[in-house]
Formats: sequence, structure tokens, C-alpha cells
Amino acid sequence: MFRAPVWRAVAALAVIAISLALALTTAPRLGLDLRGGTQLVFEASDSPTVKADSAATDRALDVLRQRADALGVVDPTLVRSGEKRIIVELPGVLDPRQAAEVIGRTAQLAFHPVTGAAEAGDTSAKRDENGGLLKLGPAAITGDGVSDAVEQSDPQRGPGWWVKIGFRDAAAWQRLTGAAACEPQGDPKRRIAIVLDQEIISSPPLDPSIPCRTGIPGAGADITGSFTHEEARDLAVLIKGGALPVPLTLVEQRTVGPTLGAAAIEASAQAAVAGLMLTTAFIVAVYRLSGLLAAVALVCYGLISYAALVAMGATFTLPGLAGFVLAIGMAIDANVLVFERAREEHGPQRGLRRSLELGFKNAWSAIADSNVTTLIAAGLLFWLASGPVKGFGVTLAIGVLASLVSAMLITRVLVGGVIDRIGPRASGLASQGAVRAWLADRNPRLMDARRLWLVIAGGLAAVAVAGLLVRGLNVGVEFTGGRLVEFATAKPVPADVAGQAVARAGLPSAVVQATDGGVTVRAAGLGLAESARIEQALEVHGGEVSKRREEFIGPSLGEELRRNALVALGVAVAMQLLYLAARFRWTFGAAAVLALLVDVAVVLGVFAWLGKPVDGIFVAAMLTIVGYSVNDKVVVFDRVRELWAARPKEPFAAAVDGAILQTLPRTVNTGLGALFILVALMAFGGDSLRDFALALVAGIVMGTLSSAFVAGPAAVVLARFDRRPAAPPAKRTAPRRREGSGAVV
Repeated sequence: MFRAPVWRAVAALAVIAISLALALTTAPRLGLDLRGGTQLVFEASDSPTVKADSAATDRALDVLRQRADALGVVDPTLVRSGEKRIIVELPGVLDPRQAAEVIGRTAQLAFHPVTGAAEAGDTSAKRDENGGLLKLGPAAITGDGVSDAVEQSDPQRGPGWWVKIGFRDAAAWQRLTGAAACEPQGDPKRRIAIVLDQEIISSPPLDPSIPCRTGIPGAGADITGSFTHEEARDLAVLIKGGALPVPLTLVEQRTVGPTLGAAAIEASAQAAVAGLMLTTAFIVAVYRLSGLLAAVALVCYGLISYAALVAMGATFTLPGLAGFVLAIGMAIDANVLVFERAREEHGPQRGLRRSLELGFKNAWSAIADSNVTTLIAAGLLFWLASGPVKGFGVTLAIGVLASLVSAMLITRVLVGGVIDRIGPRASGLASQGAVRAWLADRNPRLMDARRLWLVIAGGLAAVAVAGLLVRGLNVGVEFTGGRLVEFATAKPVPADVAGQAVARAGLPSAVVQATDGGVTVRAAGLGLAESARIEQALEVHGGEVSKRREEFIGPSLGEELRRNALVALGVAVAMQLLYLAARFRWTFGAAAVLALLVDVAVVLGVFAWLGKPVDGIFVAAMLTIVGYSVNDKVVVFDRVRELWAARPKEPFAAAVDGAILQTLPRTVNTGLGALFILVALMAFGGDSLRDFALALVAGIVMGTLSSAFVAGPAAVVLARFDRRPAAPPAKRTAPRRREGSGAVV
């Protein structure tokens, strides 16, 4: 009989049904790095007359939106970020020069006298709003002289709309209109041309009632015409944008070709499928039928995560896809914790169902603590990161929450529904497992050599620091500022030949990297014109050359991103220490952070010795490593606290030994589950995903080892500074006596 509580089964079915409906009815929103296009980030600065506050930036945003429409861009996205930044996304626009020329110019408004009509072919003439050609005199009033512009209508004046403008210098407007009023009716010289960004947006003639030399008194005027409400509103917006000129500086630009985005989606899908198959095969081999049902829950986890992201309207980016794929491997963690705990609880006097129930109950503390640490890292990514890396933080957080639903609800319903119908061997929960059996036979006492482990860890950290001092970090353009352009070539171009071609294009100091499929150029002074020259120079050696992606980061933004990255890592370490100190005791927190610093140092050293780029995606990997590493330490220290409380008279080192040996099967199984996914990312992903996976592989391996050989020994050494006794043992249902060294036999 199906013995799982009905409410739990109903809840699981409801979650799956809602997720399936959302996944089938809601289209995902792809970022520019997946669908191709250009992203521009502008930063407003103060002018002599206008402060660059949120209101002024919003008016500049209206002007940029009009220009994006003029480009004919389908579904452009323009949003204000903070008080002074504007993010412009232009799908399908792959020429950054065109985007910068049309989008990035500061609005320049001016009022000109008309000196006469022009003939066709006159290059100095400008075309008016009706298509005619006019000759213009020097600007009489610039945009700084306009105080306001607003669309208006009045039924008493008749139908239609007009634009009312106000001037700061009433005398200048009166002189301009007074001179034009002396011209005869119908003469083009009687018109006033309003020019925005070198284009006439309106050139109304003066009313016959305006006297010569007197002009229009006061500090305002009306621009009349056959305007609809929308036309009058748009004209007022443009004039206001010119009247309050907020200088805009391009601080970031990213351009990605559509083929690169399509390849990234395909590579991520292949990595997800391959990783899921490997993970499924592994978990079934270890936990048999329970593992198979957990794999089904993992598929449901993927569905729930995807549905949550599309329901939130989240934008899928390349780092976000990497996070989505990685979270599949990390989602196995909760299942492994439960199954390993169920194996420990199983015995001659306890059946499978009771063991499973105790496994879910007693694993909850470690699962909750470990997921909180990962959520801290994800929150820091969203708070301090920029651009696509924010998507990784969102995906990681959603994945953590979805994994809880997958393991604690769906897996519990599935396994609980069949546990009474299968034998102990088929369940996979009645046997110790190969790792646990091996440890039980040998019962190693790791803490007897704790000083040796700490010396070895110090040696690894020293080698890593030596790499940082000798080789240095290959800091990406995201943190240094400058421009990075990646070209795809039809034929491989050797690195020295590519370097010579770039030098001939005028950039001898640029950093040039060549691969089989293309050339990457990075330099601080690399502009759009230089990029075009480099493309032409590479065509001589590489055949047909196309631009895969392009990134530009201004110096101020690069400094800000670099500062945010350091702050994020520092805050992550500090928050993990505070959380562990509050959840356990300060010596546990200090030991975990010491091990964490070794993990971070080793990963940095690996990237330094290999010359791999350190960019925003690398920071995302580092914060993920922080969460994963502390996650592992939490599981160990949670068991240390339990064993020490149960046997307070035994040496503390014995409790640490027992905790490491009991949690090692979970650590190994969880680490292998994540490594399968990362190996798939390294096999199928591009260069950026491959480097991301490399950082995580190094971090997971070090995080797993440091739990036993750094955090454990450090906790034993630091225990002398905290003489508080062990906490009293928690009350448990039908406690089972533990004997021997602490290893489960």
C-alpha cells in the first residue's frame, strides 16, 4: 500500500504539474550572449548646468529609446541601472560602430535662423521635416537655453496638439524671431529651424502677426503643426533631452555573434544531457533502485528550476546556462546525504522504511546548513556582480531551492512509495557501500597526523602564492578596462603571425592569443577603427574572418568591477565565518575558513601557473567554490557536533576522526556527481565554459580534500582555545548505540 502521506504526494504532483505547464507555455528570454547582438552601457555625468541624477538619466533614456527605434531594432531593451547608468540591448545589431554612432551621441539641440532654400546637391544644406532643403545660419540658441518642453492641447484653440517650449534667455529668443519676422510671408527665411543631432526636427514659419524687429516676447513659444498626441509627446521628449544635455560616456560594450550564441546553447544542452546520464548511471550504480528514483527526481528538479526561471522572467545567459547545468550535479548532494544517513540508520532491528524516515529526518540539519552557505554565495553574486554573471547567481539560487523540493519532497514520495515492495538489496540502502566498507576495514586515524596534513596544505598554498608572484594573474579586460575582440578565422593563424598582423594594424602592445578556430586580441587602446584594421590584417593569413564577440569596458567600470570582485570574495569569507560561528562554535568557523582560504589560493595558483584568464565568470566560479567548500565543511562539523555530544568523554580528535570517516562516502559521492557535470562542460563547452569548469574541478577536489586534511586538523588544534564542553546530545527517536572507533561497520 502507498504509505507516503497523501498531502506530500499531492504537493509533489502539484509542483510538477505547475512546472510543466509553465515550461510548455512560457518562452525563455535569451540574453544577448545567446541570441546575438550588442549591449551598450552608458554612464551619465554632470554638465555645467545639469546634475546627472535619476531624472536627467531618465530623460536621456527617452532619447536613446527613440534612436534605438530609428535603428530598426526588433525588441530593443533599454533600462536605467542605478542612478546614472543606462543599459541598451540591441538584438541583431552586430556592428558596434553603427550602434555607437546612432545610440551613443549626446543629444545636441539648437535653434537656427534659416538663410534660404537650397538646391539639390548642396552638401551644407539640411533636409526639413517635409523633405525640403534649407540653408541654416549659426545656432542662435543651444539646448542649454531651453528650460522645458511639454505637449499641449486646448479644445478652445481647435483640434490638434502642439509643443510648448520655455527658454532661459527670453532676449535671445526675441532677437531670433524678430529678425525672421522682417522677411516676407512664404519666404523660407521667415522660418526657425529646430535642429537635434544635426537633423531638422521642426522648422515652423512665424505667424504673420509677429512684428518685425520685435519678435516673440516672453520666455516661451509654441511649435504648431499637424501633430497627433504621440508625435507631440515624442517631439517634447526629444527637445527636453536636448534641453537638459547629460553627457553620456560608453563604459561597457559587448557584441556576440548569433553563431556563437547558438553554439553555446547547443554545448550547454549536450553537457546537461551527458552530465545527467553520467550522474544517473553513477547514482544508480551506488544506490540501485533508490538511486534510479532519485535520478527521476533530478529530472523533475531540472523542470522545476527551468519553470521557476521562466516564470520570473529571468534572462538566460551563458553563465546562467553553466549554473543551470552545474546545479544538476550539486542537486544530487541532498539525495546522497539522505541515502547515506539511511544506510547508517539501517540495522537488524530497523526496517527499510524506518531507516529511510530517519535518513530524511537526521540529514535535514546538514542539508539546511549546507544550502544556506550556497545561497550566501549566490546572493553575493547577484548583489555585487554585473552583466551576465548576475544570471549565474540567480540560477544558482533557484537551483538550490529547487534541489530541496526535488530531494525532500519528490524523492521522498517516489522512494517511500516503493520501499515496502522491494528487498533490501534492490533498495541500495541496506548495504554499507564500497567506500564505507573500505573505511570500516582500515579505520584510519587521520588526526594522529594532523600537523603533517597542515604542513602539506601550507606547502600547496606556498606553491600557489609563488605562481601569483612569478607568473601573475592574467586579468581579463572586465577588470582592467579596454577592449577584447574575438575573431573566427577560416584557417588557423599561428600566434606569432597573428601578433605581427595586430602590430601592423597599429597595436604592438596588444595581448594576442591564437587558437585553432580564431584569434583573440585584448588592449586598452583598441577602438572600433583599430578593430576593423585588425580584421582586415588577419584576412591575409586566416582567409575569411568574422567577429565572434567583442567586449569593451571603460577604465572606471573596470576598476569598479575589480573592486566589487574583491569585496564579494571578502564578504563571502566573512559571512561564512559568521554563519559557522553562530551555527556551531568559533573554532569550527575559523577552521573552515582556513581550509577555504587554502582552496581559494590553490585555484588562483592553478590559473596563475596555466595563464588562464581571470574575469567575471572566474569570480562566479570562485564564489561557487566558496559555497561548495563551506557546504562540505558544514556536513563534517555537523557530524562532529553530533558524535562529540554523544561521547563527551572521548578525545575531541576521536570525534573529528569519526565524523570524517562517516561523512566521507557522502563527500566522495557528491563530489563525483558534480565532477561528471563539469567534465561534460569541459568536453562540450567553449573556452569560457572550459575555464569555468576547470576552476570548479580544482575547487571541488581541493574542497573535498581540505575538509578532511585542513578543516579537521585545524579544528583539533584550535580546540585548545575553546574549553567549553560539548553540547548535550539531542533527543532522538529510538537511539542506536554506536561502538568502536566511530566508523560505521
